[in-house]
Amino acid sequence: MPADDLFKFDKKQECLIIGTDEAGRGPAAGGVFASAVYFPEINKKLIEELAILNDSKKLTRKKRESIYELIKNETINATICIEVEEIEEINILNASLKAMKLACEKVIELSGRNDFLTLVDGNRLIKNYPYPQKYIIKGDSQSASIAAASILAKVTRDRYMDELDKICPEYGWVSNAGYLTKEHLDAIDKYGLSKYHRPSFLKKHFEKQLSLF
Repeated sequence: MPADDLFKFDKKQECLIIGTDEAGRGPAAGGVFASAVYFPEINKKLIEELAILNDSKKLTRKKRESIYELIKNETINATICIEVEEIEEINILNASLKAMKLACEKVIELSGRNDFLTLVDGNRLIKNYPYPQKYIIKGDSQSASIAAASILAKVTRDRYMDELDKICPEYGWVSNAGYLTKEHLDAIDKYGLSKYHRPSFLKKHFEKQLSLF
């Protein structure tokens, strides 16, 4: 969907919009990130500069990086990471929703207002969130605010995984971002788990390995 249509979607809500999305629910290593974004001013120039704005998964890393700073500079935004230890304690869904909640509340605090409608990507609402909200399935392909949040979350997490790769280069995180590619699984079998892995995500793999003996 063209960026102009994404902004029109937000405008149709007829209120101030915060968009929120997460990155990193699926990988078996690293934290989960969520970003929240509010565009305080939208004009023709901004829409033109964000012409490639879309769901972060539909953009190359280079394209995401090319508009990251623009989004950061033109919005009130926040990005939160919930690390592996807490993901294992409360599960990945709750960790993702908690990250979204904290990011949205930070944007509300920074803006000095509380009259927002929060658009949440996916099919669940944020738990214990005291402000108006609604979920939008595939919202990162419909809402400019959610799409922008998806890019902030994804770029931030990719950079974070690049740093973890420097600590544990044997797992190939700079290329697989913690997803369970064959390369990643082979490295786990060879080197075992690091402290950055999510053990609960690897139960099936280890059960399969044990069944071979």
